[in-house]
Amino acid sequence: MEDSLAQIRKAFGMLFVLVALAVFSASSASYFVAMHHYPFALHAAIWLGSFGLPFGLYFAKARSKMMLIRSRMKNSVSWPGAIKAVNGSCWAAPFALIAVFPSLLQYLILFGIGLGNMSTYIFMKRFSGISNNEQLIVGAVSLASIPVAFVIDQTLFMDNQMVAVFLSRILIGLSYAFGGIFALFIKK
Repeated sequence: MEDSLAQIRKAFGMLFVLVALAVFSASSASYFVAMHHYPFALHAAIWLGSFGLPFGLYFAKARSKMMLIRSRMKNSVSWPGAIKAVNGSCWAAPFALIAVFPSLLQYLILFGIGLGNMSTYIFMKRFSGISNNEQLIVGAVSLASIPVAFVIDQTLFMDNQMVAVFLSRILIGLSYAFGGIFALFIKK
């Protein structure tokens, strides 16, 4: 069981690092596309390719890693219904609010990632007895990035929202990078 937990942690670490790399590359490419006023549809292709290519390649060669990730996610199946609802709301509500408050996009994304990861960490520890510290790191860094994003958006790059959005996306990537690197290099 101990080896299995370590393997699951490493699989999640790699998943988080892949998310970080995808966010970094898609953010950079999207920024370039926006700067040169290329067609907007290109953004969708960039984001799909940035996530699809590395995930597809990694999981095609390492199907066992996908099974490890699924096994950890299945821990939430036994949670009480109300807890599942709260956890799902922590993930979904901030993203749903983007439709109501589109000007708060970058803050709501950071809040959704932070709140979702923090709630999953808390409930996983409480109801499944598993301490996913990498998820705690992603959540904490995301939540701590909200004031940083605000300063970037409202003071440093108030006149250049393209740069402000780009830097907010980099903060998202950093939160996943920190959590992933922690999971890959932790010894227990």
